[in-house]
Amino acid sequence: MWWCAAQLRRSYLVKTPEASTVVNLLLTRTVGSVNTSEMREKTFRICRDYLNGIWKMITPQEMVLKQVSGGMSNFLYYCALPPMAKPKQGEPSRVLVRFYGQIHGEGALEALLTESVIFTLLSERKLGPKLHGVFPGGRLEEFIPARPLKTKELSDPEISSIIAEKMAQVHSLDVPISKEPTWLWDTMKRWMSNMKATLGTEPTPQMDDKNDFIEKDLSSAMRAVLRWNLDTEMDWMRSYLTQLRSPVVFCHNDLQEGNILIRESAVTREEKLVIIDFEYCSYNYRGFDVANHFCEWMYDYTFDKYPKFNYNPEAMPSVEQKLYFIRCYLETVQRELGIDSCHKDPIQMSVDAGVKDELQLLREADCFMLASHFFWGLWAVVNAPVSSIPFGYWEYAEARFSAYFEHKQNLLGKYGEVIESIA
Repeated sequence: MWWCAAQLRRSYLVKTPEASTVVNLLLTRTVGSVNTSEMREKTFRICRDYLNGIWKMITPQEMVLKQVSGGMSNFLYYCALPPMAKPKQGEPSRVLVRFYGQIHGEGALEALLTESVIFTLLSERKLGPKLHGVFPGGRLEEFIPARPLKTKELSDPEISSIIAEKMAQVHSLDVPISKEPTWLWDTMKRWMSNMKATLGTEPTPQMDDKNDFIEKDLSSAMRAVLRWNLDTEMDWMRSYLTQLRSPVVFCHNDLQEGNILIRESAVTREEKLVIIDFEYCSYNYRGFDVANHFCEWMYDYTFDKYPKFNYNPEAMPSVEQKLYFIRCYLETVQRELGIDSCHKDPIQMSVDAGVKDELQLLREADCFMLASHFFWGLWAVVNAPVSSIPFGYWEYAEARFSAYFEHKQNLLGKYGEVIESIA
């Protein structure tokens, strides 16, 4: 389906790729209409009990029901009122019903609870889809008539400024979860262990657009990954990035075009973009979130031909584009945290404080691009043998690790092994 390439990288290892919130275009290519009376009765009962209003005046057979996605993780259904039924008390006319799938593995339940807390909090702050209800085994979500951003749209100045504002609002949240920045290193450590086991197995055959298995020699990509001493490299990277003392904030950790919806008919600037997919959210270094977003300007996951992604290093935002994003971000952080920007000497404040803050975050983002490349490189290697999606995981891993080492040399030439603080 058209949305797989844009969403697959957001999925955990055993998950079927799916959007956290569904867009209009998706409904024309759903898994299929659902006619089973059991599921129709179940979803209708949930909508009736949690939404009230006109939902109590229609029958299960009148409700529009379509299955959007289904897999080992979540089952998502689109439910809507029939055309002649109009809301009476402000209730929504269409929603998404999400049923949680099987919960397996160490920490899976904890991850589900954390994701639910995060979804609820972001819903209340209007930073994500509205939460209409929580029931045993699932939740009721807002349906957003929108589409995901395209990679090239990330460089649009207006869109970039809104993304910066949204990111700043997320970073300003006080979320009731562990605030230690262990997620990034713990995840990479776990994936590193999985990778060692992965490299001892044969890669999964890749499929072409016709779903026929094709022979593809992946040895070159595998050899490229094997020739790097990634264990030692990760230790060096952690030591190198720790020098930056990047502030720890609540991060999205995957703010790329597929996870940002643009509404079809937004009334206000605030409503124009909606952030989705909070499964990687955690307390993390702000430099990683900004750097990861900048890296996404270079990767297009809607590429038609194998390996199903396109890497364009020329699309990396310029220094001017980065600073524009950073200024919008910092201004929003000040507003969100209630920091008074007034000063007896505005010019002096601009030079001493504003510019220093901008350059500091610019440096953090520059250096944390290492972590973004490394993180998604490991992700690709671990997913390669277990995913049935026709995506060039090994090629993607090679691309990200190659970008990591190239960027490392650039950073060492610019800053050296020791990163001096900005005076």
